[in-house]
Amino acid sequence: MKSVIVGTAGHIDHGKTALVKVLTGIDADRLEEEKRRGITIDIGFAHLDLPGPGGETLRLGFVDVPGHERFVRNMLAGVGGIDLVLLIIAADESIKPQTREHFDICRLLNIRRGITVLTKSDTVDAETLDVVKLEVEEFLRGSFLDPNRSASGDGGTAGRHAALADDRRSTTQDSAPPIIAVSSLTGAGLDVLKRELASVAAEVPAKDSSALARLPIDRVFTMKGFGTVVTGTLIAGSIRKEDELEVFPIGKRVRVRGVQVHGESAEQAIAGQRTALNLAGVTVEDLARGMTLAPPDTFHTTKRIDTRLSLLPTGKPLKDRARVHLHSFTFETVAEVALHEEKTVKPGAIVYAQLRLADPALLLPGDRFIIRQFSPVVTIGGGVIVDASPTTRTLRTDPVFEALASGDPKTIVEARVARAYHDAISLGDLVAETGWKRSTIEALLAAPTKAGQMIRIDDLFLVGAAWQALYEQVLSATDRFHKENPLAGGVGKEELQVQTDAGPEVFEAILQRLVAEQKLELAGDLVRLRGRGVTLKNEEAESKKIIEQAFSTAGLQVPALYNVLAGLNLDKARAQKIVTLLLRDKVLIKISDELVFHHSALAQLRAQLTAYKAKSPKIDVGKFKELTGVSRKYAIPLLEYLDRERVTKRVGDERVIL
Repeated sequence: MKSVIVGTAGHIDHGKTALVKVLTGIDADRLEEEKRRGITIDIGFAHLDLPGPGGETLRLGFVDVPGHERFVRNMLAGVGGIDLVLLIIAADESIKPQTREHFDICRLLNIRRGITVLTKSDTVDAETLDVVKLEVEEFLRGSFLDPNRSASGDGGTAGRHAALADDRRSTTQDSAPPIIAVSSLTGAGLDVLKRELASVAAEVPAKDSSALARLPIDRVFTMKGFGTVVTGTLIAGSIRKEDELEVFPIGKRVRVRGVQVHGESAEQAIAGQRTALNLAGVTVEDLARGMTLAPPDTFHTTKRIDTRLSLLPTGKPLKDRARVHLHSFTFETVAEVALHEEKTVKPGAIVYAQLRLADPALLLPGDRFIIRQFSPVVTIGGGVIVDASPTTRTLRTDPVFEALASGDPKTIVEARVARAYHDAISLGDLVAETGWKRSTIEALLAAPTKAGQMIRIDDLFLVGAAWQALYEQVLSATDRFHKENPLAGGVGKEELQVQTDAGPEVFEAILQRLVAEQKLELAGDLVRLRGRGVTLKNEEAESKKIIEQAFSTAGLQVPALYNVLAGLNLDKARAQKIVTLLLRDKVLIKISDELVFHHSALAQLRAQLTAYKAKSPKIDVGKFKELTGVSRKYAIPLLEYLDRERVTKRVGDERVIL
């Protein structure tokens, strides 16, 4: 069964809730105050099944929104996920302020399908009804609800709607949208409205239920016997019973105990359905409208979004650093506008801007938003998110921004890899930045990877130019080390990586490539140019053996280094270079200015402490001397070395063996 979300829009007391009730049999006003005052205060919900043009069943979920100007923020929480709109105008009042604001909001959110409904047709005569229809036609001219536009057109860009026609790629309504006069009291026009609803709903493309799930929360409450329940319009993916989800932005994990779709129990909810979830692992106090449920460990929240922003032609100029109210789906916060091309933009303009949010949220490229003036609070514009993971650079200096704004998936994902450059970017981060599945991203990058334009290292991607630059860095850094240290056996891996811009995984991959190409070779933890190992003369090689043997046979009671060197048949400078080579190769380890130990002796000491820990987790200086057979001269420096190596930790006069 195809599910379509229908939203109402229009001025207060123009009959939105009454129309939903007569269509569905459900009163969407659920609050006691709403019934007492006779107005809609918060969003309400209802549903209706209709036969489609092809004989299929269509399930329409209605989101009824308040029309009073004081409750536009509540209206915005409900209108974000709708597929088509019923723009409701009372025949006895015609177009009013909230008619205009609600319709502007629909345009800014890029809602492309709908029906204009003239309610209360029984309260006016035929001549008045005709006049109102003419007024409404003029109001809708050039918009997606223009009843006189061609079936394939986008409504044009004429008049007051010029600044809002900013998304030429969007799918438009296939047939010309009608204006239908109805009466909720007498039932006049309702059958025609239902037929048109079915026709327009059938044109709505199905949402991708295989995508990653996102459910913006619009209600949170407790049900006796069930516990915490949330509702929302599932804007992507599917959610099943027993699924584990994460609550953004608080990061709390929850389990889905039960699923309802349009008030009925179900095994799963799919994209485009009004969804209620019974959650385990969370309380009502933890949750609020504006939070989002999504798969765990998948997305990141953001407080900065790069956007394409459209300003209404009826507003005031927007200044750089202006504060605004931002609404996206059910989320709302205060944001600062950072303009990039000028200090002030005029009403009706379309600009690129970064919005800096006061509160974190889960937002993704392609999400629509509305901005309202900070004070007085009126709608002034809206747009689409281009990048929810922006760099610190401004849009003018970011060479990949136009690619991200292109709308072409392959161009977008390649631009994100290019932006990471030396740092590379993981498949997981690409998922988090785009909202696309891993398989989709892998398919988009398959051809450029095969062609060598992209390099893949496990789950990391980087552009070929960055790989080549890092490849040259590793080679040149190794060569430079040899020139500066002619007697060294090579440069340590960690030291070499620090001298390049490569991360650990990329560095290791480049190193293995250079070794395979026989440009570098490894000697333990040392890296050197092929054939550039240290060559010692006969007397130097003999002296190296003597030094190593002197320390390896001494255990922990090592001789003074200067005494060992004094017995060699080498001058002091060459002897010291051999010691440097042994230290660099970690054959010898220097633990203080005066004490040098063979690596095997220190390895044996670690093993002794591990065995001792089975008897006691702590050891003092006396016990250490007894265990090792060394004097205090050796014991104190050795214990301080073990502290530095995190083998032990000093606590008072004792050491805890870690």
